[in-house]
Amino acid sequence: MANPFLDQVTLDLAAGDGGRGMVSFRREKFVPQGGPDGGDGGRGGDIVLIADAGVATLGAYRRRRRFRAENGRPGEGGLRAGRRGSSVELRVPTGTQVRDTASGELLADLVEHFARLAVAGGGRGGRGNARFTSAVRQAPRLGELGEPGEKRRVDLELKLIADIGLVGLPNAGKSTLLAALTRARPKIADYPFTTLHPNLGVAELEGGRTVVLADVPGLIAGAHRGAGLGLDFLRHLERTRVLIHVVDASQGVEAARRALAQVTSELDAFSPGLAARPAVVALNKVDVPEGRAAAEALTGGLAGAHAIAAATGEGCRDLLRAAATAAFAARVRTAVPAEAAAVGGMAQPGGGHRVYRRQPSRLADITVEREDGAFRVRGAAVERAVAMTDLDSEEAVGHLQRRLRGAGIDDALAAAGCAEGDTVRIGPAEFTFLQDSGT
Repeated sequence: MANPFLDQVTLDLAAGDGGRGMVSFRREKFVPQGGPDGGDGGRGGDIVLIADAGVATLGAYRRRRRFRAENGRPGEGGLRAGRRGSSVELRVPTGTQVRDTASGELLADLVEHFARLAVAGGGRGGRGNARFTSAVRQAPRLGELGEPGEKRRVDLELKLIADIGLVGLPNAGKSTLLAALTRARPKIADYPFTTLHPNLGVAELEGGRTVVLADVPGLIAGAHRGAGLGLDFLRHLERTRVLIHVVDASQGVEAARRALAQVTSELDAFSPGLAARPAVVALNKVDVPEGRAAAEALTGGLAGAHAIAAATGEGCRDLLRAAATAAFAARVRTAVPAEAAAVGGMAQPGGGHRVYRRQPSRLADITVEREDGAFRVRGAAVERAVAMTDLDSEEAVGHLQRRLRGAGIDDALAAAGCAEGDTVRIGPAEFTFLQDSGT
């Protein structure tokens, strides 16, 4: 049976293509020379990720991992624009990081409820021939194709957002403590690795304040290298502000010291910053004589140590108050202005939900390189311009040539050594370079 807690997934996403611009002329009775009236194509739908605090895992994408938005509709005569394609909205848990699979670039860290990321943008609708009229060209038979929608493969990684993380060796009593402090009901049993996925709980303190606690599977030696359930869940502690080290005191003084040292060593090996986080030590199981004796011997030498019995609740409220006080202090220290948390062009219009948008590129932003006896021109805007050109239309090709020449692309090709008659590739299209009339 598959683990229901899915916190990493790769999605293949394709936004909708823009609709084709219409080539049409006004044809009405008593209007013998009606002008062009072709409307623009509709924009393709986007693929949008929405952070939702009501979603716990990425399990919704266990079986389906490919998504495509609707294409925009073609323009029509009478200056009627095509309908925009419907977008696809995918809900993910708050705390989800989104990375481009190919480059590894962090696109967004969706830590706020209802933060939105247009991860794959729909293609712009092609312009109809009414857009190309001018004083010298009053009846253009030119319409653009729709821009192809963006295609992207992204990695989603969930890192739980909690104020306090419970760490310790397997069977130390972390899940029992979580149940004692909150209303969470994790699986509890008397054998190691009872907890196979993280559990979250919310604890309420005096004055109505709340803190979120996370219980992760127990750590063993080598957890930072993936031993046990290590790497799968250590990352969920990276967002916590305070750690509670849960130690089984019933095993004796020396065993408790070794357990605390081992967990601290694993945290430091995984992330030195995580090991240096504010921490409280919970010496658990003082409801048995061996545990109480060991806890009394250890509390004097361990700063911030609390003797507790998670099974009976003894000492748990004092432990929670101490950890919550440290967490609230850490919240103040780590608070940053919203604009400082921007990733890749984030905007927050009107003080509302954060929205992440792509940055536009210019036609002249290109590189030219040799490729199998030809010259390859690369650039998002120039490749988009070619993709939106009807290469079967002489008039459309001529319009493209003038745009490329005006953007300095002919000069860039010449500077790279391109000569008359050489092959030039832009996207999937090939052209012959002509020195006088452009590409």
